Amino acid sequence: MLSLSLCSYASLLAVAALILVPVPGLPAIVDLDDGLTYVWPLPQEFGHGNATVLVDPGISLVVEGEGGGSAILRDAFDRYTRVIFQHNDVFDIFSAFRRRKSSFDINKLRVIVHSKDEGLQLGVDESYSLLVPDEDRTSVIGEVTIEANTVYGALRGLETFSQLCVFDFGTKSVMVRKAPWYIKDKPRFAYRGLLLDTSRHYLPIEVIKHVLDSMSYAKLNVLHWHIIDEQSFPLEVPTYPKLWQGAYSHWERYTVEDAYDIVNYAKSRGIHVMAEVDVPGHAESWGKGYPELWPSLSCREPLDVSNNFTFDLISGILSDMRKIFPFELFHLGGDEVNTDCWTFTPHVNQWLQAQNMTGKDAYTSFVLKGQQIALSKGWTPVNWEETFNNFPEKLDRKTVVHNWLGPGVCPKVVNSGLRCIFSNQGVWYLDHLDVPWDKVYTAEPLEGITDPSKQDLVLGGEVCMWGETADPSNVLQTIWPRTAAAAERLWSKQEAIPTTNLDTTALPRLHYFRCLLNSRGVQAAPVKNMMARSQPYGPNSCYGQ
Repeated sequence: MLSLSLCSYASLLAVAALILVPVPGLPAIVDLDDGLTYVWPLPQEFGHGNATVLVDPGISLVVEGEGGGSAILRDAFDRYTRVIFQHNDVFDIFSAFRRRKSSFDINKLRVIVHSKDEGLQLGVDESYSLLVPDEDRTSVIGEVTIEANTVYGALRGLETFSQLCVFDFGTKSVMVRKAPWYIKDKPRFAYRGLLLDTSRHYLPIEVIKHVLDSMSYAKLNVLHWHIIDEQSFPLEVPTYPKLWQGAYSHWERYTVEDAYDIVNYAKSRGIHVMAEVDVPGHAESWGKGYPELWPSLSCREPLDVSNNFTFDLISGILSDMRKIFPFELFHLGGDEVNTDCWTFTPHVNQWLQAQNMTGKDAYTSFVLKGQQIALSKGWTPVNWEETFNNFPEKLDRKTVVHNWLGPGVCPKVVNSGLRCIFSNQGVWYLDHLDVPWDKVYTAEPLEGITDPSKQDLVLGGEVCMWGETADPSNVLQTIWPRTAAAAERLWSKQEAIPTTNLDTTALPRLHYFRCLLNSRGVQAAPVKNMMARSQPYGPNSCYGQ
């Protein structure tokens, strides 16, 4: 048994206690709908009462079970203390007086983790139960309980508890409303992702970490790190050290140690990191250090399919990256490949003829070779949907097909027996700034798939933050709050998510979560602006924008 100190304070306005009072010429004071549950994403099962309980600023944490000694768990408690105890972090005579005079209903948080296994692979158990008593249950008064099979389930439970805790500015204390709470929760999909593109614009390590923090608040669990593309190659590859000559500058790079740091930082928040090396297209930057990878100086991508060095280098990259990225999935791209460059380049075209191949045949061969290299390193290959659209029967049967071009792809993929990730660009591409939150919210990864055995082949979904117009100055505003809409779709059970009257059922809760993100230092944009990441229209509460 290990006892620690946890300060369970959520830095949210206690607007639920306010009365709607219109003032001429000013926005009205906000009143929350007491009939809604302000936890995002919505838990699978929950029940509550009508009591309000106060949480002791000196609440003690007791952890039990085989996983109770987890460093990940201890670090999480420290992290939540810093994040949600921001209004009580300065000791003064007034806070000392309040602590002497006040009585608290909750003074202990008991976390039970049954397994000491901290392996983080696809489908890891993220379930948890959470019990918050009310003030009348004297037999258990003073104790909140989180129980989980793994440390990652405990992290999700801790996030939920932090959202139940509300700081009251009048009493300068934390309260949990609607106690007692009983929550039994687990994710609907194993894969709940966000793609982050660091090739079109370099994102510093601290920005990536800030994105990971924000992902954990919405219970997302996969960072798809699109590290390199045709514009830049910022990652260090020790076996081929000239590759990162393709970086924009000497300063806009990631060392091997940086990549390790990102992976470990993500793991401590229950987040996988899936790296991507997009081949054979989107690879012009590779030739800055190794120009022999280009078919010619005037035709720089796709990579030269006729050169054995191309595949030696890909193997070397994947060998180096396998030491960094433990997640079982690895993304090999395969999208937007224009084979004209091969057929119009004399030496490549000569090779094609000798192999009795067309450009399309060579594209197929290249993708399959890449898959075999990844498989030999112990990875499961993920490819963009063009590979499935062009040669579905030739893909390795372990392939995960990543949808992006439009709807109706995942049904075809799962009917063929392959697995699918949903990212329909019409609804889940964040660089499409004109897609409103409700279209993100109502998009359904299982649309058109009714057979339960086929539904199981849909791993989940991913929103994509392509970086052509996003850099450190605006990337978080573009990601949030629309990503939260997808996050609830991927976590909460389908039956519980409203499909009608969204302005009264989902929108107030999304406003609330956006305000929670703001209070935690996440630059989430207003929810209802016509274009994502637009500035507020004028003075108003964050709940009304």
